[in-house]
Formats: sequence, C-alpha cells, structure tokens
Amino acid sequence: MIKAEKFDSELRQLAAFSRVISHPARLAILKYLAETRNCVSGDISDFIPLSRTTVSQHLKELRSAGLIQGEIDGTRINYCLNKTEIESGYKKFKKFFSIIRNAEVICKTDN
Repeated sequence: MIKAEKFDSELRQLAAFSRVISHPARLAILKYLAETRNCVSGDISDFIPLSRTTVSQHLKELRSAGLIQGEIDGTRINYCLNKTEIESGYKKFKKFFSIIRNAEVICKTDN
C-alpha cells in the first residue's frame, strides 16, 4: 500500500489539485486564460516568461488535471479554462479551509 492511500479520497484529491496549481507558471497560465477567455498556445508562451517547451509542459499538466481544455484548430491548439473542474477544486479548498479556519483551538504555551 502506498502511504498516500492511507488518507481519505478527499484529501488525496485536494493534494493532487494542490500539486498542479503549486507552480507560479501554471497559476499565471490560468490567470491569463481567465483574463483573455481563450487563447492559442503560442500566445501563452509569449505572455509567460518561459520557453515554449516549458510552457507546453505546464499546459500538459493543467490539461491532465482537467483544469484546461484544448481544441485543435489546424496546426494550433486553442486552450480555455474548464470551469467545471475549477469549480470542483475551489469547493474542495473551501470545504477544507472552512474546517481549519473554524476550528476552535485553544493553544496553551508554558512560559
């Protein structure tokens, strides 16, 4: 058994989602897509200060996680946000941090 399998499904899903959005380049790509509504992959590499190859790797991660969708248009791929998957991830974070934020914890320190 893999150690991660010892944790419940919700925590594993949240961890996987967190891993995908943990890189600033991926966050920048998501933000760019949100601001432009959709774009061509070449346009993204012009916006992000990384090589096209590196941007392509980040796009692949985002696409594998379902956060973006790509539609082939000739020799280009038009990427857009997958609002359903983004909403799902948002709800998981909101639920998790609601539990943490609302915990009534009293910490006592010995001085």
